[in-house]
Amino acid sequence: MNSKVFWCTNCLNMSTRPRITFDERGWCNACQWMEEKKTLDWSARWKELGEILKKYRSKTFGFDCVVPVSGGKDGSYVSYNLKHKYGMNILAITVTPALSLELGNTNLKNYIESGYNHIQINPDPEVMRILNRVGFIEKGFPYYGWLTAIQAAVVKLAVHLNISLIFYGEDGEVEYGGSTESKYRAMYDIEYMRKIYLESGHEKVLKASGLSDSQLYFFQFPTKEELKGKKLKITHWSYFEPWDPYRNYLIAKEHCGLTEATESSSGTFTNFAQNDQALYALHTYMMYLKFGFGRATQDTGIEIRRGSMTREQGVNLVRLYDGHYPEEFMETYLKYYQMSQYEFDSVLDKWVNINLFEKINGRWAPLFTVK
Repeated sequence: MNSKVFWCTNCLNMSTRPRITFDERGWCNACQWMEEKKTLDWSARWKELGEILKKYRSKTFGFDCVVPVSGGKDGSYVSYNLKHKYGMNILAITVTPALSLELGNTNLKNYIESGYNHIQINPDPEVMRILNRVGFIEKGFPYYGWLTAIQAAVVKLAVHLNISLIFYGEDGEVEYGGSTESKYRAMYDIEYMRKIYLESGHEKVLKASGLSDSQLYFFQFPTKEELKGKKLKITHWSYFEPWDPYRNYLIAKEHCGLTEATESSSGTFTNFAQNDQALYALHTYMMYLKFGFGRATQDTGIEIRRGSMTREQGVNLVRLYDGHYPEEFMETYLKYYQMSQYEFDSVLDKWVNINLFEKINGRWAPLFTVK
């Protein structure tokens, strides 16, 4: 194993996480941001938010802004604040994921019925399947097609409806460890989406799919011609106030009808997040194979940084839950990707970090111990 692999001394972020940095204390940039948030002048950002909302609040009866939602805690929280605290006329947009789960469908229905204008985009399922399959093989990203659509289709629809302001939830790079280039700026653009969220692989996956432009309508960003004369602004709500996923869950549960799972989610100890689709379990398992950390590491980091868990408790939970092979969905995955078990496992083998794992009895086992 690479002897240089290490973990944040405050949370459990791993040195293998893309774009992460550490200070002289061994604290990752997510923990540094947690520390900085306690003394940051949030009033200046609230004022900036007020000015943005005033500028983009419609002078007619049109929508003021778009909020992408899944029915989960974060989009619900952002929606609730914009509508009820700031009086914005929001349009919620959902891009239906592949292999949606019943709990996710129920939560989305409850969210809509709690009082929101909503559009649900259902891209051609076969086109989505092909792009997800190509993304799985070529990027090690099991729902790459859907990830593309929740950005490209949302932006495209906002542009065509002449809505200039889009609010996503948190900036994961800043909140959880990654690039800090957007830490002090409210707005970001399509190129940032392509580079960071789509890992600079957008065009490669679309081309490899062999699909036509008409089939890829919901997976392509607006052209320069379509954007001409538009004043599109994209931002994260987390820029304007301290982000707290658990608080978001409580607000969504109280005001938007969010229901948590009866058992903990695949690969972790929590039960109130990412309950909308079966492919998320595979996504976090692939993350584990590529980088050595899984969903439990992410969740413990959040809990440690919000002060509700010690690092020692986090280590125990990560050792218990991380690296869960999503056996419960395997039949569904093979049918969806139209793969044999051998073909599926070959994709996993292609993306595994052999410096971190060895194969024992057909399963990848870590060469490291979380500490």
